[in-house]
Amino acid sequence: MAQSLQDVLDSSGNVVERLRNSKIGAYIYPVVAPEFSNWRSEQRAWRETAVLFDQSHHMDNLILRGADAINLISDTAINSVANFSVNKAKQYVPTTPAGHVIGDGIIFRQEEDEIVYVGRAPSTNWLLFNAERNGYKNLEIIEDRRSPSRPMGKPVKREYYRFQIQGPRAWEIIEKLHGGELEQLKFFNMSWMNIDGTQVRTLRHGMSGAPGLEIWGPYADYDRIRDVILAAGEEFGMLAVGSRAYPSNTLESGWIPSPLPAIYTGDGIMAEYRAWLGADSYEANNAVAGSFVSDNIEDYYLTPWELGYGSFVKFDHDFIGREALEKIDPATQRKKVTLAWDNADIQRIQSSLYTDGEELPFKYFDLPLANYGSSNYDKVIDADGNVVGFSMFTGYSANEKRALSLAIINHDVPEGAQLKVVWGEEDGGTAKTTVEPHQQTEVTVTVSPVPYSAVAREQYQTGWRTNYES
Repeated sequence: MAQSLQDVLDSSGNVVERLRNSKIGAYIYPVVAPEFSNWRSEQRAWRETAVLFDQSHHMDNLILRGADAINLISDTAINSVANFSVNKAKQYVPTTPAGHVIGDGIIFRQEEDEIVYVGRAPSTNWLLFNAERNGYKNLEIIEDRRSPSRPMGKPVKREYYRFQIQGPRAWEIIEKLHGGELEQLKFFNMSWMNIDGTQVRTLRHGMSGAPGLEIWGPYADYDRIRDVILAAGEEFGMLAVGSRAYPSNTLESGWIPSPLPAIYTGDGIMAEYRAWLGADSYEANNAVAGSFVSDNIEDYYLTPWELGYGSFVKFDHDFIGREALEKIDPATQRKKVTLAWDNADIQRIQSSLYTDGEELPFKYFDLPLANYGSSNYDKVIDADGNVVGFSMFTGYSANEKRALSLAIINHDVPEGAQLKVVWGEEDGGTAKTTVEPHQQTEVTVTVSPVPYSAVAREQYQTGWRTNYES
């Protein structure tokens, strides 16, 4: 029986074929109800009034305590930690020795010797592996893995609740809860506020463009804090956002979740890592979806510049991947963009569900999020059929009234250019549980800015999804 990721790869032949036929399906945002009102109103509320995002369940918390916590981060991150002081947060991006991205997440320096990583499994696993491999003497780790994708009615418990109060009226709600004025700190700075007689930790954030806060505290306080926030926000039009609308926010604001972790090839430390990772790990079961197909798994790997993380790369410290990244010319790298999908083509895809006869419909375009794998790679082609990039996160925005996708395309393709996305998989589709028999089609798309939302572009300023300086 396979015990490690390497055992799985050795026994399964081509890794691309395995991942493209994984049974795990799309990335699930668990526990939180799909909708509290309806996903259209919930999307509009983060642009027009205010929302409560519930981030308590879909991400890992990895609590790092001890003097070596900062050393583990420094040794594995492209980011500098030179100015990473207490009550600061930043994006954490690790790379392989070849300079390809493994994952990302947010790290919070809560105390001098306490850092909390919050994010998805690939970076959690990489941190745990390197902590064990390097044998740091002054490091304690508490693992708080994301809630089960399908808890099936069983109790769920976390270390923290984690909420965000966002939207143009968010700060009014925040100050009402606090009982007075509260300083609007700089982006990704941390502090405290009062809610219902309790001091809660805060992070200055702005997922919808306007100033807002992420707040967290002991999970035992979850229900009380949530209820108090929603009661305070009612007069301002606040809505709770369900797990159906929540991930679609990134279509407007520009972060690409779940690129394929670049860990399936490479010798040395990468071979050690594949032998360390379990056969039940995310990496062994990740579902790759979409029309881009290559027998070479490395064709799915991405660099920090391609994902918009180029400004994070700092060569003021030694880290895994530094030597490879120093050799890369950022000007040659593909770039992150938004693709605005043609309305008529979307209507054609949706109407194919209702045609008579035996002809297969096109791949179902779910709303508001159309992804059907954990890592999504649809071909983006030019007028001559040449592949010029990947469309990687796809859905619909009720605010923009458009189907959108976040993509990585060749650096010389100008804004405003028209390209095509190949929607659906070849030969009627793979064996993923999220894939029904269908036929492929081409969709005209227009290369557009990222973030797509004008509000986000104009108000993020130095936000981490645009030009945040690490």
